Amino acid sequence: MMPQMGESIAEGTIVRWIKKVGDQVERDEPLFEISTDKVDAEIPSPAAGVLTDIKVREGETVGVNTVVATIGQPGEAVRPAEPAAKQQADGQTTPTPTPADQTVSSMKPAQPSDNGRRRSSPLVRRIAKEHNVDIAQIAGSGIGGRVTKHDILDYIEQGEGRLRPAPTAAATPAQARTPQIVRPTGADRVEKMSVMRKKIAEHMVLSKRTSAHVYSVFHVNFSQVETLRQQKKAEYEGVGAKLTYMAFIARVVVEALHHHPTINASIDGDNVIYRKDINLGIAVALDEGLIVPVIKNADEKNVLGLSRAIADVADRARAKRLNPEEVHDGTFTITNPGQFGAQFGMPIINQPQVAILGVGTIEKRPIVIEDAIGIRTMAYLTLGYDHRLVDGAVADQFMADVKRRLECFDANDC
Repeated sequence: MMPQMGESIAEGTIVRWIKKVGDQVERDEPLFEISTDKVDAEIPSPAAGVLTDIKVREGETVGVNTVVATIGQPGEAVRPAEPAAKQQADGQTTPTPTPADQTVSSMKPAQPSDNGRRRSSPLVRRIAKEHNVDIAQIAGSGIGGRVTKHDILDYIEQGEGRLRPAPTAAATPAQARTPQIVRPTGADRVEKMSVMRKKIAEHMVLSKRTSAHVYSVFHVNFSQVETLRQQKKAEYEGVGAKLTYMAFIARVVVEALHHHPTINASIDGDNVIYRKDINLGIAVALDEGLIVPVIKNADEKNVLGLSRAIADVADRARAKRLNPEEVHDGTFTITNPGQFGAQFGMPIINQPQVAILGVGTIEKRPIVIEDAIGIRTMAYLTLGYDHRLVDGAVADQFMADVKRRLECFDANDC
């Protein structure tokens, strides 16, 4: 069955079948790969046997608990793969009912429910609350009539369009016209966006619509950190850990967040939630996109613990071995465009957080030191923050704290 990959997840897309009909499979051997709103993952086989039937093709989206394949005993008849989903006029997919599907379906309440509230995720309900939208008025395009992020964002945009006054004579042509349709030429290559890419696009557009993004950039001297890193590198390698700049940055950030709780908060309608836990998201670049695994209670780890945790989640993210809970509940995110040589970046906030730190490339540069030119290991750190909650003074105080802690890491003369 399509597994439940998180409390708020109602459906998943099969990205790839690792096994084909007729293949022998072992229990817990990767069987197929799925993508959801929260995580991409390889799903292990629940039993040993032979894959006798594939009911859902690659690229199709079905609800959780939908039967997607059948595993039989060796020698059992093998059936050709048949799609479990049929394309409807509106472009959505509806699974072909099986006895198991009908049993699951009969256990679910009809939608909308008696109180007029349609099925939706916590994120959709939060957007509805912020925009004073009644979800019961929205026709859901998801499984079982579920209202998706795409549905509510389209509804809000259309509503704003109806209320927006017509462009005045002073409006520029660029303000007045709608986006043009792009038509490929014969020399162009056209590919469907991957499931991950589409979800990243949705999340980024949602964040820009939700948060008032503002940025502060600080130039930070990493010379003390570099000295410590060279001194302790061999020691860390001896216990199977690689000592990177990111471990030092993560340690300093979690210390600073204790002293600046507004940076570790979230907005819920008219309320501010000051998070007790510090759950640090570390953005990991993949070939097909970006994922942000979360290190829970990161403030309880020292530099060695953070080194191991960062390497562990990054490796498992690239191998698609993350658990659903490992991409949930982050309170602050660090992203590292500097690993590719960027001087600094302007990252988009990872909702529902209110700030994100971008790390620029760390390199030796000439700087002025007491009226002389010296060579120091330097980097730009960028804080993107939500101006609905975080004022410039608060953001800059946090960044000044991070800068001081990095420049004086384990130093006695600071």
